[in-house]
Amino acid sequence: MADISHSEFKQQILQDFNNRSNYENEFHIKAAKRLVEQADLQTGQSVLDIATGTGLAAIAAAQIIGPTGHVLATDFATNMLKQAQKKAEALGLTNITFENADADVQELQANHYDVVLCSSAIVYFTDIPATLRRWQKALRPGGTVAFSCLAETSPSASALFRAVVKKYGITIPNPNAFLGTPERCHSILTGNGFEGTKLETEQLGSHTKDAMAAWVGNANSAFGLQGAQWSEEQLSRCLQEYLAEIEKASTAEGYWSDITMFFVTARKVHKGA
Repeated sequence: MADISHSEFKQQILQDFNNRSNYENEFHIKAAKRLVEQADLQTGQSVLDIATGTGLAAIAAAQIIGPTGHVLATDFATNMLKQAQKKAEALGLTNITFENADADVQELQANHYDVVLCSSAIVYFTDIPATLRRWQKALRPGGTVAFSCLAETSPSASALFRAVVKKYGITIPNPNAFLGTPERCHSILTGNGFEGTKLETEQLGSHTKDAMAAWVGNANSAFGLQGAQWSEEQLSRCLQEYLAEIEKASTAEGYWSDITMFFVTARKVHKGA
C-alpha cells in the first residue's frame, strides 16, 4: 500500500474482494470451519457474521443453530454477497439474512446477539479497537466474539513481498502486526470490554510452485502496490527479485508459505452490560 488515502484504501479493499474469483480456496474454507467450531454455537442463537464474504462461516453457523436461530451476515462487497445468497438458497436455509454493510461504520442493535463472528477479515478494518467496542455493545451480556487473524510473521510469502518492495522505495505496513501475537489479542480484547479470552493456534500454510501467483496475489491486494509510481523497468526488476527470492527459499516441494493463524474467542463482560 503506497501513499494512498483512507478512502482510496477502502475502495481498493472493495475492488479486491469484488474481483476475487477464487475466494473459496482451501485456506478460507478451513479457516471458516475452524472458527465456527471454536465459537461453540448452540441451537436457537442469534449470530452476527461480519465481513461474511461468500458466507462460509455464516452458512456453517446457520446449519448449527437451526430454524429457531438466526444469522445476519454482512459485507460491503456485493459480488461476494450474491455468491453467498445463492449458496444459502441452494441449501434451503431460511434462517440467514444477507445485508450490504461496511463493517467500519455499520450500526448494530445493542445487546442483541449471542455470537459475533469474523473470519479472516478483522485486519481490513480501519480502527480495530472501535470495531471491537461496537461488537461488544451488540452482544448480549456473556455473549461471545470469535474472530481469526494471522501471526505477524504470516503469510511468509507476504512478508517476503514487503521486504523486497521496500528495497525499491515502498514501505507496506504489516496488516497483521496489530493483533499478531497472542498477548496483543488478549490485551486488545481485555481493554475493550471482553473477558475469558481463549486463543488456539493452527498452521494453515502450504507449498506452492507458482511464484508468479504469489506475486500477483500480493501486488494486487489491498496491502499491495496501489499508488506505486513505478516505471515498467522498476516493476520488472522488483518482480524478478521476488521470484528469485522465492526460488532460493524453495525445495523440491515448492515454496513453503507459513500461515500461522489464531482463532480467538472472548466473552462480553457482564458488569455494566
